[in-house]
Amino acid sequence: MSKKQKKMLARILIAAALMIALHFVPIGGMTRFILYLAPYLITGYDILLKAFKGIKNRQPFDENLLMAVATVGAIVIALTDSGDYTEAIAVMLFYQVGEWFQSYAVGKSRRNISDLMDIRPDYANIESGGKLTQVDPDEVETGSVIVVQPGEKVPIDGIIIEGSTTLNTSALTGESLPREAGEGDEVISGCINMTGVLKIRTTKEFGDSTVSKILDLVENASSRKSRSEAFITRFARVYTPAVVYSAIALAVLPPLVRMLGMGLDAQWETWVYRALTFLVISCPCALVISIPLSFFAGIGGASNAGVLVKGSSYLEILSQTKYVVFDKTGTLTQGVFEVDEVHHNQMDREKLLEYAALAESASSHPISKSLQRAYGKEIDRSRVTEIREISGNGVTAKVDGVEVAAGNPKLMDRLGVKWIDCHQSGTIIHMAVDGRYAGHIVISDIEKPHAREAVRALKRSGIEKTVMLTGDSRKVAEHVAADLGIDEVHAGLLPADKVAKVEELLAQKPARGKLAFVGDGINDAPVLSRADIGIAMGAMGSDAAIEAADIVLMDDDPLKIAKAIRISRKCLRIVYENIWFAIGIKLICLVLGAVGVANMWLAIFADVGVMIIAVLNAIRALFVKKL
Repeated sequence: MSKKQKKMLARILIAAALMIALHFVPIGGMTRFILYLAPYLITGYDILLKAFKGIKNRQPFDENLLMAVATVGAIVIALTDSGDYTEAIAVMLFYQVGEWFQSYAVGKSRRNISDLMDIRPDYANIESGGKLTQVDPDEVETGSVIVVQPGEKVPIDGIIIEGSTTLNTSALTGESLPREAGEGDEVISGCINMTGVLKIRTTKEFGDSTVSKILDLVENASSRKSRSEAFITRFARVYTPAVVYSAIALAVLPPLVRMLGMGLDAQWETWVYRALTFLVISCPCALVISIPLSFFAGIGGASNAGVLVKGSSYLEILSQTKYVVFDKTGTLTQGVFEVDEVHHNQMDREKLLEYAALAESASSHPISKSLQRAYGKEIDRSRVTEIREISGNGVTAKVDGVEVAAGNPKLMDRLGVKWIDCHQSGTIIHMAVDGRYAGHIVISDIEKPHAREAVRALKRSGIEKTVMLTGDSRKVAEHVAADLGIDEVHAGLLPADKVAKVEELLAQKPARGKLAFVGDGINDAPVLSRADIGIAMGAMGSDAAIEAADIVLMDDDPLKIAKAIRISRKCLRIVYENIWFAIGIKLICLVLGAVGVANMWLAIFADVGVMIIAVLNAIRALFVKKL
């Protein structure tokens, strides 16, 4: 609980104790009025001050004016009629109780955001002359070497050049499982170094690093309001002056009609009391407070789960998603190629992989890297001569003086080697040794561990169609799509083709349904921008994709997509529950107040009670059950 919340709670308790004590003190007249004024001012001085400032700034129509007019009016009636001041104090007291609940709820939902803000590094360590110097992360240039000690945050993105450790990434990904990292591994800012001392060569400036981008996304999220929030803002601007004028009419017109038209007693006190009750009931606090709070809690709950939502408007759109379109590599698959099988080999598997790895040793292509990993030994480049890369075909080289060729069927045809087709999907590397076919190696992109489960979870969430777009070959794409349960697949696409395909899908989808695109690469940025809602992989995704996306998954887990949809739908469900509940109760109580059935105590429930219930309901958006 913050100092401000403690102070407010203390005021409420003191005012309540004074009000109860005075109720049993047998005093009257002006002394009674002055004594009752003390708990009223203790609990309501800030409301009166805000109402005065609103009038002074020519923006009077808000809940503070309603509460001020209603309670001051009730005190005046009690003063002139020698009545009880308890009602007026109780209205202000319970209103402040509602405000305290709202403050507590905002604090609770803000805690997730605050935890995220804790990832902001305060300094970076630069080693100079055998000593560590702490500098502002903004002062560290790209390519500098920084030192991160155990227990410190990684301040800037970079590559480990010395040391190994266990990294706590929970603040970024929402996952508590630590990650091992060593020399050559890329690390992102915001992680906590748990064990070893690391030397990291920075690859970005602090302003462009992951932690800065994340904080910027969160800090600006509230500026992108949803349609529901915008509606409530417009509603309050029209509603508040309307009820003020209605209350004035209720206080003035019926007495005048009775007095002038019927010659009866005007009963001013009765109608003014009803008008004041009408004002208290009409206060739109439940709507004005609980709707933005619901979205804030939804964004906070999502960030706690490792899903960054850039604004409540995107949360609202996500809840309406019916089509989910995936990129393949890096989204549903890891983008890490591994040797899967060796077929029709005419020599030992290990020997064939050795020839392939050495022949491809001059290349930095992912396929070449996968062959070198499968070989599993250090490459001795002195054993390889006459390396020749044939564009679009493969490579030829001499390994230990032996002619080796590694490539696709075109290379085999070029060399006049009869090759055997492969029934398995993946990248096929055909091998020829000394001019004779030696077999082929199947290399596949590995599916992400939760990819299949993610697709199933989306379908359980009511997603009507899942689509995969990829630049990969049709055979590979169809194999992955079939294995994961994707409904529709389009292969061999260039970036412009992906945009065109998304345009086509947007035209096909239901009018009220939205289309989400999930991607990670630079070439996905145009599609992420064009889709109704763009979802980017944040851990390994490109900066361009993260910038273009509306939602970022911090641990690249596609299973989080279904979770994000569930969070958004729960949030919107709570928003609509609060809207209908608040307006429904208000209308009923307004009618009862206008005809004299509802007194000030019922007005307190209609205002403060509804607000507390709506706020407590809004807090539910923070919590989402596991899939």
